[in-house]
Amino acid sequence: MDIVAIGGGGATASAAASRTLMQAAGLDPDRRPGEGVRVVIGLSGGVDSAVGAWLLKAQGYEVVGLFMKNWEDDDDDEYCSTRQDWLDAVSVADLIGIDIEAVNFAAEYRERVFAEFLREYSAGRTPNPDVLCNAEIKFKAFLDHAVRMGAGCIATGHYARRRTTGEGESARHELLRGLDASKDQSYFLHRLTQAQLARTIFPLGHLHKRQVREIALGLGLPNARKKDSTGICFIGERPFREFLNRYLPVRPGPILTEDGRQVGEHLGLAFYTLGQRKGIGIGGTRQGSGQPWYVARKDLGRNTLFVVQGHDHPWLLSTRIEADHAHWIAGGPPHDDGRLGAKTRYRQADAPCRLARAAGGDFVLEFAQPQWAATPGQSAVLYRGEVCLGGGLISAAA
Repeated sequence: MDIVAIGGGGATASAAASRTLMQAAGLDPDRRPGEGVRVVIGLSGGVDSAVGAWLLKAQGYEVVGLFMKNWEDDDDDEYCSTRQDWLDAVSVADLIGIDIEAVNFAAEYRERVFAEFLREYSAGRTPNPDVLCNAEIKFKAFLDHAVRMGAGCIATGHYARRRTTGEGESARHELLRGLDASKDQSYFLHRLTQAQLARTIFPLGHLHKRQVREIALGLGLPNARKKDSTGICFIGERPFREFLNRYLPVRPGPILTEDGRQVGEHLGLAFYTLGQRKGIGIGGTRQGSGQPWYVARKDLGRNTLFVVQGHDHPWLLSTRIEADHAHWIAGGPPHDDGRLGAKTRYRQADAPCRLARAAGGDFVLEFAQPQWAATPGQSAVLYRGEVCLGGGLISAAA
């Protein structure tokens, strides 16, 4: 991997201003729990990791920023922001007064994340590469590199929290939701292990995004008003189909209704996901009920896409979800005490559920209320209150 290091040495806000900002962040300015501990934080060029780095330094940690380059294709085109992100990260490090290093994980990313991303789409599923990126890159390759740098722990700008009970070998670590419900990212972190959590700090977990912006403005950070990144990191803002077209073969086929009528032709099953309403390619046709069309099923053997009309069509609703590749943060499946809830997609509220079966790497969830467009390849993540318990990949729904 290619590495670039830059020495930091700038200044931040005055001592009085720093105390005020720490108090606003809910921290005691007179406590320095990080004294003597080296922490490596992922500096992405965004405002979240920038504020996280400052908070850690203000608490006495020896902070080093690590800028990860995970994608090299199209490095010079209009969709790639890597160069600007690096410049922003360097500016932040200089202002805060910390060292920053750039490391290239592109080879690891392509092998561990992108290859799986393509395999899943080729199989007709809809993967979530952010979950795999966290497990394989940010909390594995990044953590290993930080340890080689002499770090006692790593930190990220995720909106999540860690709670530890016990000490030494008996210590147990729980992954908690971030306090800002609109920004909570525990869903994407559900594959973390006890060993990874033990060496991770989430400095923003107790804050709301509004507070993070206010701290950044108070510090005069150059990226204080920078827009949050959206979408998948290696795709950026480019049209999704245009991107997939470069890596997957196009196999057009029929679009059928539930009664077998053909209403159009799809471009390839990989380009569609369950519950999709826009971009199906059948225009404004509203036959029968007059309601909009939704993608409801894929038949890989027949290369056929099925669509239905109406948001609450029975084909889009499931009360039973099967999942595989299970991972439990505590090491084993949770006890079903009647307080379990699950998300089958990131932006939804927890839905009360029953853990009907958990054996090996598989589990089954049963819901009292039907879940909408449960999609194979997406993550089903379990919670008990504020604790994220783990989860797996949806394999089937009924």
